[in-house]
Amino acid sequence: MINPVNKYKAYTPIQLPDRTWPGTSITQPPTWCSVDLRDGNQSLKIPMNPDDKLLFFNLLLAIGLKEIEVGFPSASNSEFEFIRNLIEGELIPEDATIQVLTQSKPVLIEKTFESIQGAKRVIYHLYNSTSSLQRNIVFKADKKDIIKLAVDGAVQIGEMAASIKETDFIFQYSPESFTGTELDFSLEVCEAVMDAWQPYTENKVILNLPATVEMSTPNIYADMIEWFCRSFSRPGQAIISVHTHNDRGTGVAATELALMAGAERVEGTLFGCGERTGNVDLMNLALNLFSQGIDPKLDFSDINRIASIYEKCTGMIVHPRHPYAGELVYTAFSGSHQDAIKKGMDYTESGESRIWSVPYLPIDPQDVGRNYEKIISINSQSGKGGVAYIMESKFGIRLPKSMHVEFGKVIQQEAENTGVDVNPERMLELFNQEYIDRFNPLEFLDCEIRTRGDSTRVIAGINLRGTMHKIEGVGNGPLDALGTAIKRQLTTDFKLTSYSEHALDETTASQAIAYIELEASGSAFFGVGIDANISIASFKALFSALNRAAGVKDNVLPGESSEKAVQEGSVGIRECSISSKRAEV
Repeated sequence: MINPVNKYKAYTPIQLPDRTWPGTSITQPPTWCSVDLRDGNQSLKIPMNPDDKLLFFNLLLAIGLKEIEVGFPSASNSEFEFIRNLIEGELIPEDATIQVLTQSKPVLIEKTFESIQGAKRVIYHLYNSTSSLQRNIVFKADKKDIIKLAVDGAVQIGEMAASIKETDFIFQYSPESFTGTELDFSLEVCEAVMDAWQPYTENKVILNLPATVEMSTPNIYADMIEWFCRSFSRPGQAIISVHTHNDRGTGVAATELALMAGAERVEGTLFGCGERTGNVDLMNLALNLFSQGIDPKLDFSDINRIASIYEKCTGMIVHPRHPYAGELVYTAFSGSHQDAIKKGMDYTESGESRIWSVPYLPIDPQDVGRNYEKIISINSQSGKGGVAYIMESKFGIRLPKSMHVEFGKVIQQEAENTGVDVNPERMLELFNQEYIDRFNPLEFLDCEIRTRGDSTRVIAGINLRGTMHKIEGVGNGPLDALGTAIKRQLTTDFKLTSYSEHALDETTASQAIAYIELEASGSAFFGVGIDANISIASFKALFSALNRAAGVKDNVLPGESSEKAVQEGSVGIRECSISSKRAEV
């Protein structure tokens, strides 16, 4: 059996031992040209209707694109009419230039000129295929025939443009399938077209060198661009443009390396829409520059809206892992990733550095209109850092670091039990269930706090397994006094090991949240309390921790016989000077 790999052969490398592009850097954005309304549109299963094309055209303008290929007017009546509507409706801004595409055939060139009558500024894009495959198999033509075809078209365009005084023309030529064409022949064709056009224009000609089919590794394409730029005889009279496709999945890389090699202009589409695997993605390229501190001069600050219009107009779907725009690209599920992101966010928000310094996030999601709440999503693979981040970023609850593991296990168990992500609302619900709404067997009711010097007395009303009690204690602060009362009168023993508190928001009416860690019967337990009064919040946190401990250790709180003794030794509950109600986050 013949191995099918033998049908293919490697692309021949370019002999350029003194290449310079590997040592260069991109320091400024290229000139951008959108070909969404032609290359992108022709690749759709159902092409855009006129209304959708106009909506898309206006989206491209809003992003900041100044050069837009609006169609192939000789290809269909719908393409022709769309261009006429743009011109006659005066829908093209003063600072924008439309681009029209035509093959090098007299009748098509004439039809194209008919479509652009009245336009103020036009890039007239001429192309013909120059590759060896097309010459030998499709056209059955030799190199002289291909050159004559290109030059004849260029002369016709030059002569017709010269007779139209109200339009400022820029000429563009593409040797289609540049990557499938011998380098010296692509140069020969472009030089001949330049000779034909030079008498008709003072503007620089755009020489567009397309990877119509991506045939090699990106470095070879860069070698081709550098070779062409170094070999071309009129470097000051032409703008070198690139137009890459994504057949090998490296269209973005090929374009970036081509810019390093001397290209000045890029043609592409939003989200890489185009034939086969698509054109190069302009958004991807622009935001790559943005992530390196280079202003791409394009506005992607509302990336969700751009994606929504794109999907509406094209019927295509933005992949959830699409760079920068995908639904999941700013979401971390891995526990180690979540922990690193949380620490990076804390560091960045502390103001210690002006530079974005968050692991796993190449740009700030807010710069493209995405929300922080989606950065971390909790599933069975997630860790404590991600849980803590969501509780703080979404609800203002800054869990103590020593509490991260304990609550993280609660959320991870929920994810394992349900098999789905735990959203922030469910996370808060579980937090309340686990810590805030813990009133059994011991419930705090109300209290009175008295201070004299360094001494504090607390008289508290409690409900122990359905029976009302009053307890009283003295300490060096309210929490210490309440703890003393519980230990003495409920005959239980525990040790407070940590305490922290903070406001839930920055308003004067803010509620406070307190966190307590205690040790009881050899184990550690956290409790959380929320109240407008910080002392009451700490009391609730203590009761929360004791109830959680009692749910695990039978001897933490007294049984029925001890409760009776407490009841017999208690006096009736009276109205207290400080009271509280159960608080929800």
